Amino acid sequence: MKVSRGFIATLLLPAILLYLVFFLVPAARTIYYSLFDWSGVGQDMTFLGLGNYQELLGDALFRLSMRNTLIILLLGGAAIFGLSFMFTAMLNSGIRGRGFFRAVIFLPNVVATIALTTLWAYIYNPRFGLLNSLFDLVGLETLADIKWTAPGTIFWAMLVAFIWVFVGFYLVLLMAGADKIPVEFYEAAKLDGASQLQMFVKITIPLLWDVITIAIIMWSIAAIKIFEFPFAFTSLEPVPETYTSAVYLYVMGFGQRTPIYRLGYASAIGVFMLLAVIFIVLVLGRIMRREVVQY
Repeated sequence: MKVSRGFIATLLLPAILLYLVFFLVPAARTIYYSLFDWSGVGQDMTFLGLGNYQELLGDALFRLSMRNTLIILLLGGAAIFGLSFMFTAMLNSGIRGRGFFRAVIFLPNVVATIALTTLWAYIYNPRFGLLNSLFDLVGLETLADIKWTAPGTIFWAMLVAFIWVFVGFYLVLLMAGADKIPVEFYEAAKLDGASQLQMFVKITIPLLWDVITIAIIMWSIAAIKIFEFPFAFTSLEPVPETYTSAVYLYVMGFGQRTPIYRLGYASAIGVFMLLAVIFIVLVLGRIMRREVVQY
């Protein structure tokens, strides 16, 4: 039965309209607002052209927010995928209680962000926190005296908590792909004397390559626009040391307790983030491209 193009267009029309209304139109308006000095209220808009983008280049807080975003993207991503691969290899090795351990590692992803940040605020508390109490118990007084939420260490403390949250999501994603790999491949490798590490490197990773590519692209997008966790981590008054590009966009657009209301400047940050996402997705798509493995 041949399906007409008109029928296919009719089915696609709702999705195209939603994409147009909720993405393309807002994106175009954001680009338009980024060319103006505008508070976001009223019609008093001063045309600046590329003035907001020129200001971004000299903005120390914007550079700090981008530095933090890149650290989360690269260092945080390396830790998350390293742990996810390690747990995938361990849980696929025939360990008992596989489903239980997978559920426990995934658990932070079903808990509200504010609850997670409250938990980690208790863990890092310098007076009665779990981490410093543990160091005291084992006699590591030097580590016990560290104030983990001080300006010099708060970003790294937040990064550890953030890695802990997201490992479970990518673990489940990788394991879902690994479960589709035929067990006959592993049985044949065992007969040939392959170790668990060799099977993971030679069988699991090549057959998971498409899943890995999608996971890395998803992580890149999530890292660039991360907002909720760093914003809530500092009790709804984010300190500059924890700024990401998304948090800085919010601060400039809507302010903190003292409003700033520079929506035009915030729009320029949003456009920069959009271009960064497009660039990274295109680069990753090209770098990760390889011949599809059929099985």
